Amino acid sequence: MKITQKETYETVHQLFTDYLVKKGHRKTPERYTILKEIYATDGHFDIESLYIRMKKNKYRVSRATLYNTIEILLDAALVIRHQFGSSSSQYEKAYKARQHDHVICMKNGEVSQILEFCDPRIQEIQSDVERLLGVEISGHSLTFFGKKIVK
Repeated sequence: MKITQKETYETVHQLFTDYLVKKGHRKTPERYTILKEIYATDGHFDIESLYIRMKKNKYRVSRATLYNTIEILLDAALVIRHQFGSSSSQYEKAYKARQHDHVICMKNGEVSQILEFCDPRIQEIQSDVERLLGVEISGHSLTFFGKKIVK
């Protein structure tokens, strides 16, 4: 049974509410609007592009509120932050996100495209590392940098 985007958002909304209550944060309409916009987004985003998209959609939200809410969502484990090279941070939704890794395509020193991939051999390597070093790995980040080859 496939979970719909609406069901996912309802679950994330409840998780966020529980987190805000637990931490003593205010439950503001702006925070929920930001959460909704993020969970309607496919792929990665930066804060500036999210801000512009929200302005175009007539949402009234300040950059400060956006930055503060992103920090709260990171702490609530509902958003993941990536730092790909020297460019600005990229974010993606975290709830029910499948494990994946990234190829960052660069053009003139800037990120031009982010490609995602999943290879089961990486999980095998992680398991081997855990066994060899006697550690329990809680997560990983693998990023390749290159350029897109046009054929």
